Amino acid sequence: MFNSIALLFFPLFMALAATSDLLTMKISNRLVLLLMVGFFVLALVLNFSLQQFMMHIAAGALVLVFAFTFFAFGWIGGGDAKLAAATSLWLGFGITLPYLIYSALLGGVLTLGLLVIRRYPLPIMLGRVEWIARLHDQKTGIPYGIALAVAGLIAYSDTSIFQTLIV
Repeated sequence: MFNSIALLFFPLFMALAATSDLLTMKISNRLVLLLMVGFFVLALVLNFSLQQFMMHIAAGALVLVFAFTFFAFGWIGGGDAKLAAATSLWLGFGITLPYLIYSALLGGVLTLGLLVIRRYPLPIMLGRVEWIARLHDQKTGIPYGIALAVAGLIAYSDTSIFQTLIV
């Protein structure tokens, strides 16, 4: 039972992050903090070696530095930066590079798709739905947390955490 709950923790929080970003264009600090705490608890329960634990911390920290640089240039939102770092904490160094590549590709598709959709008028019925109207507004950013979360879900099955819990 514990393995099932632990196995689903990360995917649940990725789904919550994507949904939150889609509906509100925000990823809450609380959600990112819970994702991080979940990793620390699971690392302790799974008895990570100090080296393995520190490599996960280093992956998250390195992504945080780069992501906040991107945030400082206005390329991504602060919630996106924190989500990318927390996700990398779960993935570790071995999986972080593929995760970032998946994120970039999915984010590009999402961005291009929204830019194309935003060129056309929104049907009146859809315009009454607040989150759809916000998403369609050309002045609004891109909910990049969706790409980050989906990329995290794609990469998750290759992690040592997943591999340990699946047995």
